[in-house]
Amino acid sequence: MKRGLAAMAVTVVVWAGFALSVRGIGASTLTTADAALIRFTVPLLVLAPWIPRTLRRLRDEQPVVLAGLCVGAGLPYFLVAAAGGRLTSAALVGLVIPGTVPVFVTLLAYTLWGWRIRLPQLAALGGIVAGVAVAGGEPPGSGTLVLLLAGLIWAVYTLSLRVTLLDPLGTVIVLCLPSSLLTALLITTGTASSTLPTARPADVALYLIVQGLGVGVLAAVCYPIAIRRLGSRTAATLGALSPVLTALAAVPLLGEPLTGLPALALVVASVITFNVLKTEPKSLLTTAPKSEPQTAPNTEGTAPHAADDPAPDDRPAVAADGGLRR
Repeated sequence: MKRGLAAMAVTVVVWAGFALSVRGIGASTLTTADAALIRFTVPLLVLAPWIPRTLRRLRDEQPVVLAGLCVGAGLPYFLVAAAGGRLTSAALVGLVIPGTVPVFVTLLAYTLWGWRIRLPQLAALGGIVAGVAVAGGEPPGSGTLVLLLAGLIWAVYTLSLRVTLLDPLGTVIVLCLPSSLLTALLITTGTASSTLPTARPADVALYLIVQGLGVGVLAAVCYPIAIRRLGSRTAATLGALSPVLTALAAVPLLGEPLTGLPALALVVASVITFNVLKTEPKSLLTTAPKSEPQTAPNTEGTAPHAADDPAPDDRPAVAADGGLRR
């Protein structure tokens, strides 16, 4: 139990650190491309011994799943999230992206596989939408719309992660390898600006720790430990505290005011409610015809990797911030 709580605490801190560091890029001496290069290159260096094994396993993976992994959590997602961070606040980044993932995952699953959405689930999703609408303002600003796009992209990653044959470390390598190479190419050709050679060492160290090691590696290790020790529903419920930590930490670290508490409370409560609702387990590996609707999967928690557990189970599909699942 203690080890599970410790692993979950580290995970929540890492998730909050992602939102804070994305928002803080503009205040650092790094460019967005520099931060992306650090984010995707450091995990490759740490996980280098597992790269050959992962590359051998790619022959058994579906191209559409690989594309979903690379786009949904790779460089495209990072650039969209960073753009949203520039236009909004850390609190909004930490609220909108993870908060809307259950909404987009459920809508995509309904559209692609015909999942049936139960009324209690629909009510919880409605609470999320209402909370995000309040937080984003009326009408929603451009930054909020960009963050919604980031949530949609991450939802694609979530569904791809649910059916991939790769294990968590293999997934990290697959999404980081092309993203790292593409970022390096953009910097080398001058398409993307870089100040990495002249950046403050403290900024480089901070993003190396938070983005490279934290988001890239620690979340992949600690969240599965928390799932095994605490159970998926408990872990996902605790994960819903990440937006709260982000909002609180943004006050002293970034000087942001603590606003939008009712919207924050509504989204967090709705995410927790959606997560704890009991649903009938179904597998995304078998596509169901639209004429035979199925129960919508719970999208807050952890999903099995097809390679490890092809049989359907009752574990939820996505963590509170969309972190790595096992």
